[in-house]
Amino acid sequence: MRRLVPVTVVMVALLVAGAALAVAAEPDDIIGFWATEPDAVDGNAHVEVWKADGLYYGKIVWLEKTVYNPGDPMAGQTKVDRENPDAALRDRPLIGLMILDGFRWNGKGAWEKGTIYDPDNGKTYKCVARPVGDDVLKVRGFIGFSLLGRTTEWTRLED
Repeated sequence: MRRLVPVTVVMVALLVAGAALAVAAEPDDIIGFWATEPDAVDGNAHVEVWKADGLYYGKIVWLEKTVYNPGDPMAGQTKVDRENPDAALRDRPLIGLMILDGFRWNGKGAWEKGTIYDPDNGKTYKCVARPVGDDVLKVRGFIGFSLLGRTTEWTRLED
């Protein structure tokens, strides 16, 4: 029984800290430009997030590596949405590609009920985004429920 008390105290403290972060966030805090986490092969990307009709969307506006690497079958060519399951969309350039779609502010410190598209595999996932301070956004794509997914951190850029 003694061991449960410290764990309970820690859990309550974490909940209070999480609530404090949630209160600090505002619905439009997600709007702007964000740098994705760098990838060993492709570098990173910049994503612009905007609001339209009460929902939030995002598109790729910059890539660190705009062409495919040597050794790739498309080496030297501009990166496109080649993994898209719809063959008619595979020639779309990655720059300008919408990857965040239909996010809603939940009033509790997160944007949810949206989707994120991963051009590396052509799949779309449910997604939630939460701020961590003023300049970091945790973006979690998942299948089914959020325990089955992957989280990445995006860093705010100057406009």
